[in-house]
Amino acid sequence: MEDDGKPLLDPVRAEESYIEADQNGFDSLDPKSRRPFYVEPRNIVDEDTQERVSAEASVMNSRMQYYSRLTGSSDRLLIPPDHVIPAPDEIYVYSPLGTAFKIQGNADGSGKNPSIITIFAIWNTMMGTSILSIPWGIKQAGFTFGVIIVILMGILTLYCCLRVLKSRAAIPFIDTSSWEFPDVCKYYFGSFGQWSSLAFSMVSLVGAMIVYWVLMSNFLFNTGKFIYNFVHHVNVTDTDVGTNGTDRVICPFPSKEHHANHSADEYMTYGNNTEDVFDQWWHKTKTVPLYLIILLLPLLNFKSASFFARFTFLGTVSVAYLIILVTLKAARLGFHLEFHWFHSTDFFVPEFRSLFPQFTGVLTLAFFIHNCVITLLKNNKNQENNVRDLSVAYLLVGLTYLYVGILIFAVFPSPPLSKDCIEPNFLDNFPSSDILVFIARACLLFQMSTVYPLLGYLVRVQLMGQIFGKPYPSVFHVMTLNLIIVGAGVLMARFYPNIGSIIRYSGATCGLAYVFVFPSVIHMISLHRSGQLRWPSAVFHSFLIVLGIANLIGQFLM
Repeated sequence: MEDDGKPLLDPVRAEESYIEADQNGFDSLDPKSRRPFYVEPRNIVDEDTQERVSAEASVMNSRMQYYSRLTGSSDRLLIPPDHVIPAPDEIYVYSPLGTAFKIQGNADGSGKNPSIITIFAIWNTMMGTSILSIPWGIKQAGFTFGVIIVILMGILTLYCCLRVLKSRAAIPFIDTSSWEFPDVCKYYFGSFGQWSSLAFSMVSLVGAMIVYWVLMSNFLFNTGKFIYNFVHHVNVTDTDVGTNGTDRVICPFPSKEHHANHSADEYMTYGNNTEDVFDQWWHKTKTVPLYLIILLLPLLNFKSASFFARFTFLGTVSVAYLIILVTLKAARLGFHLEFHWFHSTDFFVPEFRSLFPQFTGVLTLAFFIHNCVITLLKNNKNQENNVRDLSVAYLLVGLTYLYVGILIFAVFPSPPLSKDCIEPNFLDNFPSSDILVFIARACLLFQMSTVYPLLGYLVRVQLMGQIFGKPYPSVFHVMTLNLIIVGAGVLMARFYPNIGSIIRYSGATCGLAYVFVFPSVIHMISLHRSGQLRWPSAVFHSFLIVLGIANLIGQFLM
């Protein structure tokens, strides 16, 4: 820390501030004078997570408060000097079902990311494992209705996300520059808002970790099956119903009455007619989910997850490869479409189906970024473009989902297979012997094994931080929490490995709070306090709340 004898008033900075005020108006303060000093380290990945506030930081905080009380924010003469303002830290922002985005601190405290980087960061953070269930969701809703729902849910979640982004600006007389949306909820709803936002955040994160465990068990099983058959020169003759040729497509569960919700017995007995040693010890639900414990449980107990954050770029690589894979399959298989508007046939589903709430639950999580959108956009170079950049990012995410969903549904070979055979994980519609799909599964397995500890770290930091005041209270507490999370993943992979249903339940639950209820209620309260609430706005935002409740209830009725 530099000498305190340095002059408090910097003539050069004061003069520049006056010039800036004259050019840009009263509100264009020096970014350094507005930069938050302290951010609660709940989402910060650091090598030392024990120390909350150092002695040096405490002294610097006292200095900042001293300068803030000298004069009002409109006085440019008494702005804090350079040696008082701390350099920003590097922060990681995590997507509930995707990758981690690293925000680089800047020496001058101002945002330096151009719009293209900001848009890509939002796209990269929002894209997660939900993309594997989009074709299944379109099948559940019907092809035409499914496409319409993707567009409508994209617009709806975008609007609610904008409400989250603008929620801080409606709070008067308080510096909210360092706030996140849970802080806004706490301001309006007190401790209820704080703990309820934490609870719904846990639902999204733990639900994501369960989906990851189910998918990693699936990918590990198929990867091991491919390697075993290749090494032992096993010529696999699949007993699954499917097409012939090099680009084989299979229907693991051809019985329609059992296809909507697969039971554990189907997963455990189907395709396991031979009782050789390998099949007994390498089983999709009986053994493979247990093998993952050996690999992943020790990783969850690390005090810092910064090592795994270095591999988050693999999320972008995996999504890019999935898009290439879908394009190649479409070119080889061709399109198979027929339109039957309200009645199903032997090979085609109707265009409008009553099962569409299952798809809305999946899409609620697929478009979910509301809990970290404020942090992602803080570092945008041009803050006036935040609304535009967020809208463009949502457009790109929606187009990616539509591209994958429409192509997989359209190229699924009907006949001889029924469109009803499309799986919640569309990779399951390709045999383990498919080389291109093997590469996709191997890449996703490695990528998920690095993101899984990050999600576990975030669960621990948020939960333990709120309850015990520190993210690593003891080995016993952390091990107990990790055993509960891992146990939930193993049980779901063992008895109910249907990622479509897991995603839609967790998506509708966390979306009820973060997407529909909290943004709408906070917006109406802020308008009411300022005397600007009108009945059209009240009716519209009340309708959004009703939609969120109906979306959650619909998951239990389908």
